[in-house]
Amino acid sequence: MTSSAATPPPESRTSRRKQILSFLGFGAIAVIGVLIVLYAWKLPPFSSPIESTDNAQVRGLVTIISPQLSGYVAEVHVQDFQRVHAGELLVKIDDRIYQQRADQARAQLETQKAALSNSIQQRNKAEAAIRQAQATLANARAQALKADADLRRVEDLVADGSLSLRERDQTRAAHAAAQAAVAQGNAALETARQDLRSVVVNRDSLEAAVSSAQAALRLAEIDLSNTRILAPRDGKLGQVTVRQGAYVNAGTQLTALVPDRLWVVANMKETQMAHVRLGQPATFRVDALNGAELKGHVERISPATGSEFAVLPPDNATGNFVKIAQRIPVRISIDPDQPLMERLSPGMSVEVSIDTSAPGQAAPAAQEQKP
Repeated sequence: MTSSAATPPPESRTSRRKQILSFLGFGAIAVIGVLIVLYAWKLPPFSSPIESTDNAQVRGLVTIISPQLSGYVAEVHVQDFQRVHAGELLVKIDDRIYQQRADQARAQLETQKAALSNSIQQRNKAEAAIRQAQATLANARAQALKADADLRRVEDLVADGSLSLRERDQTRAAHAAAQAAVAQGNAALETARQDLRSVVVNRDSLEAAVSSAQAALRLAEIDLSNTRILAPRDGKLGQVTVRQGAYVNAGTQLTALVPDRLWVVANMKETQMAHVRLGQPATFRVDALNGAELKGHVERISPATGSEFAVLPPDNATGNFVKIAQRIPVRISIDPDQPLMERLSPGMSVEVSIDTSAPGQAAPAAQEQKP
C-alpha cells in the first residue's frame, strides 16, 4: 500500500511531459521569431556590411532646349525621342528680320570705316596746311628782316638829308606791313596746328564709332545665328512640343535633350552612412528592367542632408520635435560596358546596395574656417 501511494499515476506523468514539451515548443517558436526579426532588420548577430535603400533614382544631365529670341518657327527638323548629335539643327526660327538687322549693321560698319579712311586724308591735308603755313611764316620773317634793314638805312639817310621824309614814311609803312605779315603767319600756323589736333581727336572718335559698329554687327550676327537652334551635345530628345508656324518667345521650352552619361543618386539614411566611403562597389536593381542588376561605385557624397537644400528648411526648435532619420544623397557612377546601360533613362527607380566592407576613400573633411 505504501509503495503504490508514493508513485504518481501514469496519467499525471503524461500530462506533465506534455506541458514541458508545449513550453519548449513555444519557447523555440519565440526564439525563431526573434531571430527572424533580427535577420529581417539586419540587427546583430545578423548585421550585414551591405547598406541598401529603395529611395534611389537614375539621374542625367537633362538639358531643356529653348530659343534665345522670339519669332515664328520656320522649320522643325527633329521628331520625338530622336537621337541627335552635337551641332545638329533641331529648329529654325524665321530669320528674315534678323538677317536685315545684320545687313544694316554691316552697312553701318562700312560707313564708319569710310569716315575713318576720310579722316586719314583730312589729317594729311592738315599736315600739308601746317607745312604751307610754316613756309609762309618763314617768308614773312625774311621780308620783315629786309624791312628792318631798309628802315635803318632810310633813317640814316633821312638824318643826313639824302632822302625825303616821304620816302621814310613809305619805308616805315613797308616795315609795319612786314611785321603784320609775320604775325599773320604765326596765326595761320597756329590755326593749322589746331586743325590737325581736331582731326586727331575726331579720328579717335571715328575709331570708337568703328568699334561700336563692329560690336553691333557681332550682336546682330549672334542673333542671326541664334535663329538656328542646335543640339548642344549628343543624346536623345524628349517630346518635341513645337510645331512649324508657331510663335515662340525667348525661353520657351521646345524639347529636352537627355545625354548618354547617367548616374544613380541613392538617398541613404544617416544611420547607414557610418562606413560608406568613396570608391566602394555598389549594385542597383532597376524596376523597369525586371529587377536586372547593374554595377557601379560610390562617386560622391552630399555635403549635407536633403532637408538642408529644401526651399523651406524644417525648424526643429519647437516643442513638438520628433526625431526622424535624415537622408544623405550618395552619387553612384555606373560602370561602363554593361549590356543594359543603354536601356537606362533618367527618373527610373532603382534599389541600391553598397558594400561597406570594401576599402574606400574617406570623404574629405571640411576645412576649419575662422569666423
